[in-house]
Amino acid sequence: MSDLAYLSVAEASELLRSKKLSPVEYANALIARVEKYDGRLNAFLRFTPEIALEDARRAETEIARGRWRGPLHGVPYGLKDIVDYAGLPTTAHSKILADNVAATDSAVTQKLRAAGGVFMGKLSTHEFATGGPCFDLPWPPARNPWNRDHFCGGSSSGSGAATAAGFVPAAIGSDTGGSIRNPATMCGVVGMKGTYGLVSRRGVFPLAYSLDHVGPLTRTVNDNALMLDLIAGHDALDPASADTRAGNYTAALGLGVNGLRIGVIRHFYTRDIEGDAEMVDGIEAALKVLAGLGASVKEIETAPLGEYAACNRTILTAEAYAIHEKWLQERPQDYARLTRERFLSGAFISAADYINALRVRAKLTRAFHALFSDIDVVITASALDPACRINDPAEIDRTYGRQARAPFNVTGSPALAIPVGFSRAGLPLGMQIVGKPFSEAFLYRVGHAYERETKWVDRHPTLVA
Repeated sequence: MSDLAYLSVAEASELLRSKKLSPVEYANALIARVEKYDGRLNAFLRFTPEIALEDARRAETEIARGRWRGPLHGVPYGLKDIVDYAGLPTTAHSKILADNVAATDSAVTQKLRAAGGVFMGKLSTHEFATGGPCFDLPWPPARNPWNRDHFCGGSSSGSGAATAAGFVPAAIGSDTGGSIRNPATMCGVVGMKGTYGLVSRRGVFPLAYSLDHVGPLTRTVNDNALMLDLIAGHDALDPASADTRAGNYTAALGLGVNGLRIGVIRHFYTRDIEGDAEMVDGIEAALKVLAGLGASVKEIETAPLGEYAACNRTILTAEAYAIHEKWLQERPQDYARLTRERFLSGAFISAADYINALRVRAKLTRAFHALFSDIDVVITASALDPACRINDPAEIDRTYGRQARAPFNVTGSPALAIPVGFSRAGLPLGMQIVGKPFSEAFLYRVGHAYERETKWVDRHPTLVA
C-alpha cells in the first residue's frame, strides 16, 4: 500500500497502461490508506470510495480492450469542495451550502472524468475558500501530514494534505490570493496557479471573480505539467477564459536551465517583510543550485510587497462581499466567526476604493510584465514562515499574511510553488517560480531541473493511524 501511495501520476500511468498494475488494485490501496489515516488528517470532506471503484472498474475494462485515454486513465484524484461534481454536494466547507447538490460537473471535472480519472472525493477547504482553519464549522479543518498539530495551508487545505499524505497523486485547488501555493508550500508538494483565464472556473464557487484561478497540486513537477495539460484551455462559457493556445507543458522539462536568466525578488522576504531564517536559507540554497546548473541569477526590484497585498486585499474583499451580501444579511450566524468577519469588512470598501485598486492593479501589472524584457523567470518566496501550529489562532493570524503570493493574483502571472527542503523541525520549505503570461512550460522547465537535482520529492511524511 505504501509503495502504491507514493507513485507519481506518470509512474502509475505507465504501470496501468502496460497492464502491470490494475486500476482496481490501485484504487483499493489508496482507499485503504485514506480509511486508515484520514481520521487524523481530515483531508477529505466527502470520501467517495464507491465512485472510485466504479471509475476504476470502468478504466480497467477500457484498458483491457485497448482503449487508452491518456496519463490520468485509471489514476485517482480529488477535488477541492468548491468544485462541482454532478450529484454530490458542493459545500465550500460551509453550513450555508450543506445541501447544495451540484446539477452538473464543473468544466475541470468534465475534463478529468473524460480523461478516465478515478474520483476519490471532495477535499476540505477553508470556508468559501477564505478565512482560515476554523473549528466552529460542521466539519473539522484539514491538518498537515508532516505534523498533524500544524497548519497545512489554505484555502486548498485538503488538496495539499491529501497529495502529501499519499491519498491521491493529484488534486485540484483554487487560488485567489495564494490558495494553491500556500498548501503546496506548507505540505511540501507542487502547486501551479496558471495565467489568469488559462483554466476555466465554470462550476467553481467564486471568491473574487477577477482574481480567481483553478489549478493542480501534485507531488512532482512533471505530474503538475501533465495535469495542467488536461485541465487548461478556452471555455466560451467562462467569461474570463483566455482564448489562447494551451497545452504541451511537459515539452521543455528535460532542457535544464543552462543559460537561463533568473531575476530574484529578495526585497519581498528580506526588506518588505523579514522572512523566517530557515525559509530564507532554503530559497537562497535553491538559487545556488540553479546557478550551479548554469542559470544566471540577479536581484531585481518591483513595487513593495505591501502595495501588491493592499491591492489584492481591496479587490478580493469588495468582490467577495458582493457575492455574500445576501447571506450575510439573512444568515450571518451560519458562517464561522473568522469568515464572517472577513466578508463583512467588504461592506466598508467604497466604490472609489475599489476603482482605485483596479487602477493600481493595472499599473502594477504593466510594471511587473516589463521586467521580462531581460529575464526569463522570477524567483521569490511563497510563504515567509514554515507551518505554525493549527491550534494557535494568534500565530495563524500573524503568519497568514506573511506571504509573497498575492502579487501574482494581482498581475495574473503564472506562479509555481515547489519544495526547497525542510526546517529543523521537519516542516516543508518552499519558493515560487513566476513568469510572464502563458509561460507555464518555462516555469515547469526550471522547477523540474531543480527538483531533479535535489530529490526533495523523494521524502514523504510518516503517518500515524
